[in-house]
Amino acid sequence: MITIQNGTILYGDDLNPLKANLSIEDNKIIEISKTASGGRLIDAKGCIVAPSLINSHIHLGDSVAKDLGDGESLEKIVKPPDGIKHRILKETPREDMVNSIKDSLNYMVQTGTSTFIDFREGGIDGVEILRDALDKIPIRSVILGRQNSFFKSKTSHSELVRDIHEILDISDGIGLSGFGEVTDKFAGIIARTCVSNGKIPAIHVAENEKVQKESLALTGKTEVERALDVGFNLLVHLTSATAQDIKMVSEKGVSVVGCPRANGALSTGIPPLKDMLDLGINLLLGTDNVMINSPNMFQEMEYALKVTRGLYQEYFSPKDVLKMATVNAGKALNLNLGSLKEDNLADIMIVEQVSLDPILSLLNRTQSKNIIGLIINGRILY
Repeated sequence: MITIQNGTILYGDDLNPLKANLSIEDNKIIEISKTASGGRLIDAKGCIVAPSLINSHIHLGDSVAKDLGDGESLEKIVKPPDGIKHRILKETPREDMVNSIKDSLNYMVQTGTSTFIDFREGGIDGVEILRDALDKIPIRSVILGRQNSFFKSKTSHSELVRDIHEILDISDGIGLSGFGEVTDKFAGIIARTCVSNGKIPAIHVAENEKVQKESLALTGKTEVERALDVGFNLLVHLTSATAQDIKMVSEKGVSVVGCPRANGALSTGIPPLKDMLDLGINLLLGTDNVMINSPNMFQEMEYALKVTRGLYQEYFSPKDVLKMATVNAGKALNLNLGSLKEDNLADIMIVEQVSLDPILSLLNRTQSKNIIGLIINGRILY
């Protein structure tokens, strides 16, 4: 048993600051109250006790290619199979891949992230590389794989179904790079198979205006419409989503991952986060390619807050941003995590409060040196 005492707890799904103690038994939070006690005591005086962070979109394989391709187009950098990142991934020895991913995993732990969703290239071998890197690093992974056969229009139906099941047997779902590389027919088979097997079907959509225009010219539908029509339930980017796109996503109850730093770095625009939240969309945050960004969710939250205020020229709530990296992601993953309340999994960070507002202290001021404790699944990492 562990009890965290004397801290300011961001309690429940609304992250309300509460002066209380928090007790953990096994891997769950069992009590939050002023009188909670027992077991190993951790003094959190002067600290914020918050849910640890969830990075809802990352490409960890890109850890071998940090800051390469700057200034090139999105297509030239990341489009499979011949984008800069894909050529590097093919040429890099397995051991180097594993070690570079380990560095990124350890960095995420050092910066308060307990859970991540990775879009894993490289088929079965790509998933196994990530699992090798995860050895002895107790961060929670959600791995969305993909097979090269998904991008080949000559793949037969039986081959496609076989390859879908092969990747689902070792992963948590399938993450597709976009409709520029997969047919609607294949995308539909992939999404439906994921759902019927209790797995996550996810896809990049509407990342820039070019892909939206190409989609409309080719099919008469936006990329977002096509993704919803075939059954994806986790959409990434929507940087160039139309108002109708956003309305349809809201009506379908589908979760969206925003990646504003990556969109800014690649000059593709700024995602309409406020429009999506205003329509009740369950909105998440991700740091995207390690090639482009460090996997630091505090930097992602700060950028998301300030660039959205600049884009809309009005107030945007810091609490809503913190929810994107915690509460909302827990809901999207259908896991008992992302908020501090009884019976939830004990994924907790203890962070020095360095300003008067605990939420803004996290978003505006926190560096890794301010994170004095991290608990994942009830286990104290540091």
